[in-house]
Formats: sequence, C-alpha cells, structure tokens
Amino acid sequence: MSLAITIDLRGLLAAELALAKLAPLDEALLLDGLGRQLQEQTRRRIEDEKTAPDGSAWKPNLRGGSILYLTGALSRSIDYAVQGMSAIVGSGLVYSAIQQFGGTIVPKDAHALAFPLGNGMVYAQKVTLPPRPYIGVSNDNEVELIDVAVQYIRGRLGL
Repeated sequence: MSLAITIDLRGLLAAELALAKLAPLDEALLLDGLGRQLQEQTRRRIEDEKTAPDGSAWKPNLRGGSILYLTGALSRSIDYAVQGMSAIVGSGLVYSAIQQFGGTIVPKDAHALAFPLGNGMVYAQKVTLPPRPYIGVSNDNEVELIDVAVQYIRGRLGL
C-alpha cells in the first residue's frame, strides 16, 4: 500500500478524562473572574488610557482637564454583578449613561444651567455632551478576557 492513514486513539482517553474535570462547569466562578476583569479594564480606560474601547480619543471638554476623571467618582463606581449566565458591568451614577452615550442636558427647575469654569460661572440654556464611551471591550481587552477563561480551564484541569 503506497498511501495510508493511521488513526491513533491512545490520547483520547486522557483527553476525555481532562474534559470530565471541567464538568460540571462552575459558570458563576468563571463569570465572576470575567466580570472582575471587565471592571478592571473599564477603570483602567477611565484612569489611564483615556480612550474609547475602539481606541478613539474622547472629545475634550471646556475645562481641558482629564475627561471622565476629575474626582475619580466614575472610576470608583464601576462595578459588576453576575446574574444567571451573564456578567454585567456598569455604573450606578446618575451621569454615567450620558457620558457613555452623549445627550443634551436642559434645566429642570431653573432658567439656565450654571457651571463653574475657572474663576467664574458659565450659564447655558442647554448643554450637549458628546458620547465618551468607556464601557466596552477593545481588542486588547478581548485577549485579556480569553486569558482569564484559559486560566480558569487550566485551574480546573490542574495544569
């Protein structure tokens, strides 16, 4: 015979035993690790990277200071929760959504909005904020999340 195909099943039992160690999969533990990683990535984006998940720079504000990190409150508010088969990452701050998606602010109970700027005040009938996305997954974040999952699997396999 000039051409042959050999099938060797000697490693199949070892692979089957290794996969059995993964069952039952502890989804909550894996999602907790992934949620924590997403929380850290989002905080890093706000504090250090100062760019959207797609790598684009955030539009500067009038103050010219660090966008989204004036007091650190937004960064500190980033949290995660595991619910069922999902890890949810976000902020409960009242202004977190308008920073992520952008929008227009108008006065509720006054004739104008008032903002301190420098040594004075700025008054406006409305203010439109551009979107400054800070929650999301960049290509680098994706690699880190895959690494978390791989480390979880290796831990379950005892590697």
